Amino acid sequence: MAIRSFLFLLLLFFSSLNPILSLYEDQVGLMDWHQQFIGKVKQAVFHTQKTGRKRVVVSTEENVIASLDLRHGEIFWRHVLATNDVIDGIDIAIGKYVITLSSGGSILRAWNLPDGQMVWESSLQGPKHSKSLLLVLTNLKVDKDNVVIVFTNGRLHAVSSIDGEVLWKKDFEAESLDVQQVIQPPGSDLVYVVGFAASSQFEMYQINARNGELLKHESAAFSGGFLGEVSLVSSETLVALDSTGSILLTISFHNGKISFQQTPISNLVGDSLGPAAITPSSVTGIFSLKVNAITIFIRVIGEGKLEVLEKTNLKTAVSDALSISEGKQAFALIQHAGSEIHLTVKPADDWDGNLLKESIKMDRQRGLVHKVFINNYIRTDRSYGFRVLIVMEDHSLLLLQQGEIVWSREDGLASIIDVTTSELPVEKDGVSVAKVEHNLFEWLKGHMLKLKGTLMLASPEDMAAIQSMRLKSSEKSKMTRDHNGFRKLLIVLTRAGKLFALHTGDGRIVWSHLLQSLHKPQACQHLIGLNLYQWQVPHHHAMDENPSVLVVGRCGPSLDAPGVLSFVDTYTGKELSSLSLAHSVAQVIPLPYTDSTEQRLHLLIDADQHAHLYPKTPEAIGIFQREFSNIYWYSVEDDNGIIKGHALKSKCTSEVADEFCFDSRELWSVVFPSESEKIIATVTRKLNEVVHTQAKVIADQDVMYKYLSRNLLFVATAAPKASGEIGSVTPEESWLVAYLIDTVTGRILHRVTHHGSQGPVHAVFSENWVVYHYFNLRVHRYEMSVIEIYDQSRADDKDVWKLVLGKHNLTSPISSYSRPEVITKSQSYFFTHSLKSIAVTSTAKGITSKQLLIGTIGDQVLALDKRFLDPRRSVNPTQAEKEEGIIPLTDLLPIIPQSYVTHALRVEGLQGIVTVPAKLESTTLVFAHGVDLFFTQLAPSRTYDSLTEDFSYALLLITIVALVAAIFVTWILSERKELQEKWR
Repeated sequence: MAIRSFLFLLLLFFSSLNPILSLYEDQVGLMDWHQQFIGKVKQAVFHTQKTGRKRVVVSTEENVIASLDLRHGEIFWRHVLATNDVIDGIDIAIGKYVITLSSGGSILRAWNLPDGQMVWESSLQGPKHSKSLLLVLTNLKVDKDNVVIVFTNGRLHAVSSIDGEVLWKKDFEAESLDVQQVIQPPGSDLVYVVGFAASSQFEMYQINARNGELLKHESAAFSGGFLGEVSLVSSETLVALDSTGSILLTISFHNGKISFQQTPISNLVGDSLGPAAITPSSVTGIFSLKVNAITIFIRVIGEGKLEVLEKTNLKTAVSDALSISEGKQAFALIQHAGSEIHLTVKPADDWDGNLLKESIKMDRQRGLVHKVFINNYIRTDRSYGFRVLIVMEDHSLLLLQQGEIVWSREDGLASIIDVTTSELPVEKDGVSVAKVEHNLFEWLKGHMLKLKGTLMLASPEDMAAIQSMRLKSSEKSKMTRDHNGFRKLLIVLTRAGKLFALHTGDGRIVWSHLLQSLHKPQACQHLIGLNLYQWQVPHHHAMDENPSVLVVGRCGPSLDAPGVLSFVDTYTGKELSSLSLAHSVAQVIPLPYTDSTEQRLHLLIDADQHAHLYPKTPEAIGIFQREFSNIYWYSVEDDNGIIKGHALKSKCTSEVADEFCFDSRELWSVVFPSESEKIIATVTRKLNEVVHTQAKVIADQDVMYKYLSRNLLFVATAAPKASGEIGSVTPEESWLVAYLIDTVTGRILHRVTHHGSQGPVHAVFSENWVVYHYFNLRVHRYEMSVIEIYDQSRADDKDVWKLVLGKHNLTSPISSYSRPEVITKSQSYFFTHSLKSIAVTSTAKGITSKQLLIGTIGDQVLALDKRFLDPRRSVNPTQAEKEEGIIPLTDLLPIIPQSYVTHALRVEGLQGIVTVPAKLESTTLVFAHGVDLFFTQLAPSRTYDSLTEDFSYALLLITIVALVAAIFVTWILSERKELQEKWR
């Protein structure tokens, strides 16, 4: 009796521990985090009327339109436009609509200012491509409507800001006109369109803004030609440079009469040693000129005469003009001086009279000020106050007011270009990074609340308290390693050349570092092509050295531009050292070898195919020489349709002896005929991928051996006509070819052609299989195909006795030069979505089943079980295949709503998905980045090797106590009953 009761209670207890696939509301944020950004601001318009929220509307280089709260910098609303819909201009019309011009000036939109809803959209076409300019005529109103003037595609449009209707348009297709400015004089119904024609002709058009009537057209020739940007210094005066860049031209078109005034730059700055450039601004009567590192502020006086106001060699940024009262303008001037910036607000008509002068401490890791936007407000004493929005070199956004930084946004994280990870330090004995002290009462109170939540008796206040306690007691934010490997540092590199370390627990920034060595003018003028590599990864028992990463840059757009290296400590963010290289960096190859300090060897290939070894130490060269004959690499020339294989030959034969430089030799080449194939995608396996077993047991107890080679390369080519946008060719003119190539020998192991298909192709390579996504023109649907490759040379190793007795060839050496005996299995499936990115989960031992992580066109991440892409799926699988886990064949891959890793969230502007194995085999860490960031933990086969964080140990303890008490009580009752029966 007692045993039966015990078994029943035990069964009831364990039945409550079934795994749950859903995510409860109170679990959101415990294992994942989501951060929203907007990118580097390029335009800003303030809206600070007395009624309503004070906000600033911005457009960014990441194609984002956003409305920000001026008090805290939070996002009220935002829209991320497509990559080909680049924003050309923004403004505010009639106080309630945000007007945006985008897509090369062909699309004009109005957004509702309070909530960001789109009000209307107009398509503006024209006869030719040209510069796009946007101007909202605030002085001209027709029935309470601000007229919006747009010059685009060789045509001037007047558009109603209420409904987007085109009121009139004026063509300029007959003239080869390069329009520079569209100007409205204050209080006038006229619009001036000015520009250059034939590089030496200045053109001026005077147009009636109400009906588009051309009132006057004047032109004048200047034999010296024109160069670069122009600056508008009044409604009828421009400043420009001549074609040599040595003469300043003051161009006046007062009353339609054009005149030129020439001033040699040498008269203003003496002997200039470099090219001059005008900084565009809209300050009346003043413009700035940059010559080398000197900034000169110049006033236009009288009939085009120039007066130098100030010369400075400090880094300077200037805002546009701000109208503060009738006929009075002000502008902001920011200059760098050490660790401070000096903010000055000056009236446009009095250079020496300062309306505001402040000094603000600025973090050097933010770099220089790139853009300045100024706004004013009325203080309580009726005087003018000013707030300044600044964009920094690291793409961060700050609001300055009353000598302080009111708020800041790290919007550089919206442009991540590379990601790697770093382990956290080991927690030392006796030292706790985050001490949490709880007394017995708090402990009991917490577990009682959890018990009420489990029994669904908790009130909303109790649920909020439970959530707060979970977040507070969670150890996910500690700055030390955990035994499951969930706590790590995500080291991310942004387009601005800044490194961030993000904690995987909560996404906070642990440290950030702007790589100053890469931004110094003498080191690098135009830094591009940044990449990030793990440089030193010490084991936990060797803590004398901190982990470090290698940042590789290139000083220019061409492949033969010299390279720059920077080495950064991942614990502190300190730059350990930097190198300006004499050679270029076309390719970086991390080698699978480390020295005694656990620095990984790297091979840098320059544009001439010379290999340079780093680190440059005697130990490194000794290790390298031992493995000299085993080092191979390949290069892909997309434009030429050539893939080449390379190996090391000998030391470089140059005038300067360098024992770390080696010549290479070309081993093989694969040339794709340019008239029929164009390379559109290449992908290979991850270098650190772990494969648990080479053998795969199939349904009939047979064994297939995976062909596991790190030298396999997947290549996708398409017909040249089919390399454009989807639908640009007919199915008969398009085809897609997939190759598997051995990069040591150049041997093509597999080739398959998809007729009537085209790119773009997104692919992922893992273990012995590759999955790729493309578009099928014949059926007008996206497809995903899978190729699995198996090693037939192991086909005889299926006898278990051979394995026991050691009479197998699994450990026999394999050479890439021996012709492999391989077979492939492939299958194609329809897929609903277009893709932006694709990745695959990775775990510590490679035991857990794989899932594909698909970045959809909707900026979400979908987890798709690899079993759905098994090429052995059939319509009617046998019983043995069903037991193996083979899913019946369908032509469409399923999309299960619960399989979205991002839940209801969106990673706007999704660019990439990175997976990192945790120490816990069941779990992989997933990081998705774009304009937004998202991080989560994913268990493809569920958490079979651990208990969840919210597992109630108190409930377990109470259950055990209750079971023991029940056993004791039932034992006593049973004994009494037996005694009574014996007395009968």
